[in-house]
Amino acid sequence: MNQNAFPEIPLDAWRATKDTLHLYCQIVGKIRLTMHPRLNHWWHVPLYVTPRGLSTRNIPYAGGQFEIEFDFHDHSLMIITSSGGRESFALYDGLTVADFYDSVFANLAKLGIKPEIKPIPYEAPSSVPFAENTEHCSYDKEFVEHYHKVLVSVDDILEEFRGRFLGKSTPVHLFWHSFDLALTRFSGKPAPVREGANRVEREAYSHEVISFGFWFGDANVPAPAFYSYTAPEPEGLADEPLEPEAARWQESNGAHLALLMYDDMRNAADPRAAALDFLESAYRAGAKRARWDVAALSNKASA
Repeated sequence: MNQNAFPEIPLDAWRATKDTLHLYCQIVGKIRLTMHPRLNHWWHVPLYVTPRGLSTRNIPYAGGQFEIEFDFHDHSLMIITSSGGRESFALYDGLTVADFYDSVFANLAKLGIKPEIKPIPYEAPSSVPFAENTEHCSYDKEFVEHYHKVLVSVDDILEEFRGRFLGKSTPVHLFWHSFDLALTRFSGKPAPVREGANRVEREAYSHEVISFGFWFGDANVPAPAFYSYTAPEPEGLADEPLEPEAARWQESNGAHLALLMYDDMRNAADPRAAALDFLESAYRAGAKRARWDVAALSNKASA
């Protein structure tokens, strides 16, 4: 067991850096959103964990393909193209969101790439337009490196869990609006549209889902945690047992989240097993109450 795979990352200790990094990711994510071909359930929107940081993966443009990657080892943002072009700039404490925004688009322009995005945050820690945000400028390299270590470890766990399922599943990906690493399983059955649902929600929840993920803390859960929810939520979901013992159900906006706090997981005798037990128990709870065909959807070869 690599004891460094799950470093401490208390929210209050790096909140300013987390908020700044969240806004950096929104800028890069919006470029992928506007330039990548549309995919079902907004799969064209997220970022992806890499050995060095976070990436857009390939995005098409007139000259071929390009990729934007956060490098959390060298602390830089790299843009590469399929024609051999390469531009980068440093990430450092004091780099404002406005300066980051200007640098991203200046470097893209050098490569002949000129995306047009809506330059304002979405469900983020600030509503100030990116080009005007000089308040968010914290970049603590130590905590960014901890952040990346946690992402890599959680990504690995979610990928293993993803392999246990035969049905339709999302990739493991990071949604930059909510800043969580997520994985979603689908039953294959359409779901009723919730009254008042916006365009994003209607597409995301057009079919029955059980979602799983990890976030680093927010106003509602002010500490890092694994989570799961079932949508639409079936009656009696929160009556189902969760594993390990530290896991619990929590009400959230009239529904229920299954939660396993990161510190409870990392302090377990086998943290990886504890996380996988949690994910499996949350899935079994949702699948049982929503009457999914668990046997038909199970990938026995990966068990």
